[in-house]
Amino acid sequence: MKKPLRVLALVDEDLVPPDDTEGIDTVNAPWKTEFDVIETLREEGHEVRALGIGAELAPIRRAIDEFKPRIAFNLMEVFDNVASFDHNVVAYLELLRLPYTGCNSRGLVLARDKSISKKILHYHRIGVAAFEVFPRGRRVRRPRRLRFPLIVKSLTLDASLGISQASVVEDEDRLIERVRFVHESLQTDALVEEYIEGRELYVGLLGNRRLQVLPVWELDFSGMPGESHKIATERLKWSLSYQKRHRIMTGAAKDLPDDVRKHIVSVCKRVYRHLALSGYARIDLRLREDGRVFVMEANPNPQLAYGEDFAESAEKAGLDYGPLLDRIMALGLRWETRRLG
Repeated sequence: MKKPLRVLALVDEDLVPPDDTEGIDTVNAPWKTEFDVIETLREEGHEVRALGIGAELAPIRRAIDEFKPRIAFNLMEVFDNVASFDHNVVAYLELLRLPYTGCNSRGLVLARDKSISKKILHYHRIGVAAFEVFPRGRRVRRPRRLRFPLIVKSLTLDASLGISQASVVEDEDRLIERVRFVHESLQTDALVEEYIEGRELYVGLLGNRRLQVLPVWELDFSGMPGESHKIATERLKWSLSYQKRHRIMTGAAKDLPDDVRKHIVSVCKRVYRHLALSGYARIDLRLREDGRVFVMEANPNPQLAYGEDFAESAEKAGLDYGPLLDRIMALGLRWETRRLG
């Protein structure tokens, strides 16, 4: 993108980077993603204003009237501290006719509810693990088709929130106990699905209609203790010390047969389109030893910090961080909400 743009960066009110970061460890700051995006856009020549959003949408309208941005760079993952409200911010931008980066509101709704997304994918004959939803306030009754071991997680939260080694259960008592934990501690319904043993793969995609599939990325569990389940727990995902201690790394997937790689690319494109995603997303997969691919979930607007998986995969494909952000903005400018009918 050659022409400098006026960009309104929408961030959580608690994650607005300070104007002066001298003496601050920006690499480990909670607002690292916001800082990386905003500073890089400025380095690319864009005029950027950061706007912290809490529980009100009105500041967005005021900022648009005053700043007159060409596009909003959407970095909101929650609204009013509710993760499943993130699509409302995008819907508001759509009503205001302001172009924005990332996924459209319909795609966010479909992907956020893992039950709905899995049903859609199953309908289109895309491999997903057998699953059941256990709503809050109801008795836990396991359908016979669900065979142990099972993994219990939140129906709507992402970023591995609430997932630990205890999330994998092997009997009825542990299942009931873990579902109760999700209900009470995370305050969401529980998603219970068959645990798929295999390689954990992540695939980034960019695009609206025409899609660019980034190199397949893999989470390497080889350094974990043998008795541990090979899953991306909350601790594994967010604790650098834990990652270093167990030599857990991510990188380009190695030794994937060409036919398997082509199948993964095809599956990810189908997931992206069937869930009405746009802008950019990451598809999480499990590759079983027999070569069968299972889609675990789709993540619109994934982690975009410099050095994280999505940016690293894009760099592997020849797209450096600054040009990556420019590409995401270009996709936002080209997206037309009316395409969703």
